Amino acid sequence: MKKITIQEIAKLSGVSVSTVSRVINNSPSVSAKKRQKIQAIIDEHNYTPSVFARGMVNKQTKNIGVILPDISNPYFISLITQIQKFALDYMFSTILFNTMLAEPNNKNNNHPLTEEDYLKIILEKQVDGLLILGGEIDKEIVPKDYITALNQLNKAIPVVVIGSKIPELNCLFIERNLKKGVTTLVSHLTALGHKNIGFIGGEAGVKITSYRLESFKEAMASYQHPLNDDWVVLSDYYTADGYAAMTQLLENNTTLPTALVAINDNVAIGAIRAINDAKLSCPEDIAIVSCDQFMNGDYQTPRLTSMDQHNEYLGKMAILQLISAINGQVEPMIINHNPELIIRESCGSKL
Repeated sequence: MKKITIQEIAKLSGVSVSTVSRVINNSPSVSAKKRQKIQAIIDEHNYTPSVFARGMVNKQTKNIGVILPDISNPYFISLITQIQKFALDYMFSTILFNTMLAEPNNKNNNHPLTEEDYLKIILEKQVDGLLILGGEIDKEIVPKDYITALNQLNKAIPVVVIGSKIPELNCLFIERNLKKGVTTLVSHLTALGHKNIGFIGGEAGVKITSYRLESFKEAMASYQHPLNDDWVVLSDYYTADGYAAMTQLLENNTTLPTALVAINDNVAIGAIRAINDAKLSCPEDIAIVSCDQFMNGDYQTPRLTSMDQHNEYLGKMAILQLISAINGQVEPMIINHNPELIIRESCGSKL
């Protein structure tokens, strides 16, 4: 049997070739009724388009670039897993660019690359679009050179950022709800009877830290809880930083908080280890909750009470936004990002 062409499918469906192409590429811009009719004809004739030929027609490489600052960070691992999954649903491959070596404070930085250099490399790879998951874009003060380079790149290919909107940037943004999770945690701890609550982890000068710390202070004030600056210890986002922050808090305070909000599960795990080393116990002596759930929190001792940021939703929305832009539909997408409280043992709710 002769293989049907995309032009013949368009004729049978009574639509344009570009509309058929959008259905084949899973573009969200085709109505359900039209999509159903076109898909029925595709299925009837067992039409299987060549990815190579389709790319030639659409002038697309079917590759998406993804910039992230640290591939070893569990947050980015879970997020990129979802992004790759949804990209494949639309027949796009992902090319990862781990910019950790661009960090000037990185001990392993033997490469004089900046994030602006990575943007040039990405353009040379001829990707159809770019997702940015963190790095320079997440700093409170984003370098002007980076903004200029990113705006120039956005003129060549669509760029979508998972992060807080920056007015000077012309990119599309998928904005997370960074405050609701912290407010929920403080409310939960308050319901358990805690008033003396501290905050640990995170890095100064990074938006996710400043937003969450601001939300923590606002929530504490709303419940009229005492806010002790000595119980706020910023360090970084890793397990060792949680250990260091908790050790500092234990050594420098005669009066300790009864509960702590950690910036993420990594920091919470390090803090619990430091509590145990000090011959104390979590949650009996100090309860701990986390703003960001990672993998395996349910297998720690104690199991971690955390906020599930629903990265599967963020990943899907980012891919839909980027593919829509690649297909010429550059409109901001309104998302409903709602972190979810997962109650386990570390908060002491079962005691």
